[in-house]
Amino acid sequence: MKIAVLSRNTKLFSTRRLVEEIQNAGHEAMVVDHSLCDLIIEQEGPSIIYKGQKLEGVDAIIPRIGASVTFYGTAVVRQFELMGAFSVVTSQAIVRSRDKLRSLQILSKNGLGMPKTAFTNFSKGGEKQLIEQVGSAPVIIKLLEGTQGLGVVLAETKKAAQSVIEAFHGLKARIIVQEFIKEAKGADIRAFVVNGKVVGAMKRQGAEGEFRSNLHRGGVATVIKLSRAERQAALNAAKALGLDVAGVDMLQSARGPLILEVNSSPGLEGIESATGVNIAAEIVKFVEDGVRKKSSKREKH
Repeated sequence: MKIAVLSRNTKLFSTRRLVEEIQNAGHEAMVVDHSLCDLIIEQEGPSIIYKGQKLEGVDAIIPRIGASVTFYGTAVVRQFELMGAFSVVTSQAIVRSRDKLRSLQILSKNGLGMPKTAFTNFSKGGEKQLIEQVGSAPVIIKLLEGTQGLGVVLAETKKAAQSVIEAFHGLKARIIVQEFIKEAKGADIRAFVVNGKVVGAMKRQGAEGEFRSNLHRGGVATVIKLSRAERQAALNAAKALGLDVAGVDMLQSARGPLILEVNSSPGLEGIESATGVNIAAEIVKFVEDGVRKKSSKREKH
């Protein structure tokens, strides 16, 4: 089987691990930089030209699409799907999960626990109301396009919150305002879901005096055993967004697990190191299953 990892950097830990496990399972691995793919759309059907060559015979793809290239990356994933390749995460699900607001709307519709969130148009003087909607300060203010903890601000007082919201609005930056979950104490949980199962979970604790727990911001990861409610919340969140492979970030709160976000290209380094679980191999197993099911469907038709 020929499996392509869509990644812009062959040296990244996650990319290397996936290639390793694809080869360990006896398949052919290739890394395709999605930003260098040309998409050909014509009557004969869709095709992809990569570095001057037509890409053919790819059975499955594992997209590792960075947030900055979501639009083009998902177009490439869609093209592969139209060419009959099995994708670990669908183009539609990536788009859904990347839009923080849209994904929260979907999770809310599905009755999942989450921090109370407010979003507004750039309305003059609407800052006060926005802060009140989520239960007053302290509040978390997030850029809709931020990743890895960037563009996330904790405003301790109403005055500070108003200033930050005004500043973002002045820059025409889209933001959401969320209630601050004090009892989480700067920690969150990431549950890694593959094909309807939680294959690993870690607790990330923010550095001293830091409310963001991202490992990129100096957070520390340790293995954790999820409660039944946490496990179920992670599975329900991934399912609601249509993601078969996902990193689900949750806070532990007095009212149960609260979903922060669902990541469609979760990194492997932190979770594999913390849990000792071979998650890359789990993803490859899911690929094998998916391709098998796809080809047996084809045969039936």
